[in-house]
Amino acid sequence: MRPVKCVLLMVSSWLIFSAFAQAAIDVYDFKTKHQEEQFKELTSTLRCPKCQNNTIGDSNSEIAQDLRQKVYEMTREGQSSEEIVQYMTDRYGNFVTYDPPFTLATAVLWFGPLLVVILGFTIMVMNSRKKTLSDQPQRQWDSEKEARLQDLLKDRQNGGKR
Repeated sequence: MRPVKCVLLMVSSWLIFSAFAQAAIDVYDFKTKHQEEQFKELTSTLRCPKCQNNTIGDSNSEIAQDLRQKVYEMTREGQSSEEIVQYMTDRYGNFVTYDPPFTLATAVLWFGPLLVVILGFTIMVMNSRKKTLSDQPQRQWDSEKEARLQDLLKDRQNGGKR
């Protein structure tokens, strides 16, 4: 290949790849530094409903992109972080936040496993007590058993001779 063709190929490849890289980066303009900080905080604290363990800032899913755009618009309109989070929880439920409020629905999630462990432990203890009581037959110590024990002890003292 000639050097000119090689240079043209490299430049065109560079332009094509840089266009793809530019398309992947979202650029947001804000009126104030406070709005930019609020946007960064919200995109790092709101959870993506599709990805579940990624923030909307980390996720590339379509819904995360839509949520980032909505957060950007609401931030530019001057709404507070609380108003934006309230809007998101009204629309997507408490799941969209990493720190959901304590409600009856979340109480089941918090106390359910603890109750299962306590219930399981209680059942295990009750079953083990029941088995130990039922495994041992009711035997009475009588004079015949006492005489036999005494004979065995005498045999042992005599070295096993009768």
